[in-house]
Amino acid sequence: MQTFAELLDRLILTPSRQGRVRILRAYLASTPDPDRGWALAAIAGDLKLPGLQAGLIRTLASTRIDPVLFSLSYDYVGDLAETVSLLWPPRPGANRTPTLSEVVTGLNTASPDERARRLEIWLDSLSVSGRFALLKLSSGRLRIGASRRLALQAAADLGTHPVEEIEEIWHGLSPPYEDLFAWLEGRAQRPGEETPAGFRPVMLAHAAAPELEPGRRLADAIDPEVYAAEWKWDGVRIQLVREKDVQRLYTRTGEDVTGAFPELMDEIGLTGRIDGELLIRGPGGEPAPFADVQKRLGRRTISTREAARRPAFIRCYDLLEHDGQDLRTLPFRSRREHLERLVPTLRRDRIDLSQLISFSGAADLDALRRQPPQPAIEGVMLKRWDSAYVAGRPMGQWFKWKRDPCLIDAVMMYAQRGHGRRSGAFSDFTFGLWTAGPEGDRLTPVGKTYFGFTDEELVRLDRHVRETTVERFGPVHSLATGPDQGLVLEVAFDAVQRSSRHRSGLAMRFPRIHRIRWDKPAGEADRLETLAAMIPATEAGTV
Repeated sequence: MQTFAELLDRLILTPSRQGRVRILRAYLASTPDPDRGWALAAIAGDLKLPGLQAGLIRTLASTRIDPVLFSLSYDYVGDLAETVSLLWPPRPGANRTPTLSEVVTGLNTASPDERARRLEIWLDSLSVSGRFALLKLSSGRLRIGASRRLALQAAADLGTHPVEEIEEIWHGLSPPYEDLFAWLEGRAQRPGEETPAGFRPVMLAHAAAPELEPGRRLADAIDPEVYAAEWKWDGVRIQLVREKDVQRLYTRTGEDVTGAFPELMDEIGLTGRIDGELLIRGPGGEPAPFADVQKRLGRRTISTREAARRPAFIRCYDLLEHDGQDLRTLPFRSRREHLERLVPTLRRDRIDLSQLISFSGAADLDALRRQPPQPAIEGVMLKRWDSAYVAGRPMGQWFKWKRDPCLIDAVMMYAQRGHGRRSGAFSDFTFGLWTAGPEGDRLTPVGKTYFGFTDEELVRLDRHVRETTVERFGPVHSLATGPDQGLVLEVAFDAVQRSSRHRSGLAMRFPRIHRIRWDKPAGEADRLETLAAMIPATEAGTV
């Protein structure tokens, strides 16, 4: 467990992706089974543990730590696991340090009361970093900035097999993955071959920059004879597959979300693999806002009533396999022709075809991008007609050209400390807009963001929070604000819609700091009515 804790420390403090891959690869190469398999599952987000509730950890901490000291420390640190790991006073004569395998087995097999007792014993035997790793792992909040793809890349680097091969069999494997490591190290045959309807790594697009390709300006490169264009829908990229009477629905990262969309598992006439966008059908048949998709995506199962209220459908982009034939090596033009023949034979209430856009050049397409026909469209996609379907982001093949973001000036109202390497600085900010109140204008919170600024700007933001804090609510600091005091943030966001779940009645899509307006008085920030006016006129109801 202590070795795993040291791994997490190094991953958290390493900013570059390649650096994290090298660190994880070295750990996997030097750590024996089954510990390395449990570590791989934890970092990839596929380790299923019963999870200790925060209340139980607090109760356990109260038996060893002075409550006033704990309250003040937690208020400063802002993270329960970090606070307990720093303050925990181990008893003399603690047992030996547990292995990662012992922790995983202990949490999975013990009763709730026994899990709490074991946790106390383990905390006594570990160092500060070990206690932190243990609490993060046992609470199910292991966030270290490492994706599943990164974890699988580190595993692939143990041998000569590309990471795409691991992704194709990953859903047929179970931790601690001893059969996977045996294959990667040349000691056994490839596992998981018999698993039907597995995942295939998806092809991704680069953001369209002023130069679409090296040495070619965007306006010069967009040629309808070279690129196909289609709308970029604001849903969830998915892969629907039916093979050997088994049907599965995956997100673009390979997460199995079959249980959340049972209506898409009905017989739809597909034998093959489709790449598309998962959307929710609105009352008028149009795609609903992204929040409706998000509400269903987070559930493992869903009731028939909820499925009927927010029916899901798939807008098809590509066809990867059909009737046992792998089409990925064919050019996009050929795959599109296959898709156009297939989709009309499937259930039209469950699957339809993404529309290709007719355009004459960059200026024509830019006008369409800026004024798309529906609010659920994020922009346009550009795909070379001759592009094969290649996993990852191959250069010069696919591009996404999104709509310009919306901008609004808001006032920073609250702040919290971040996590990982930002745990010592205030980096999570809640911002608000002016609205009329009984006693004059007041600020109403409208969103929260934790990125969009540089490390140098973070130092200055952190100083501002410390100098203007007027109240504390646990880890949250309330800042001094008013017409003549407060920091204005220019916030960029992709869309806004009505929401009964937010105090402001509005929900912003993907808010981020676009610019810090140190020069602007808080009284000149925007009003809530300005944000509400940005809601598309065609939006249906509340969410």
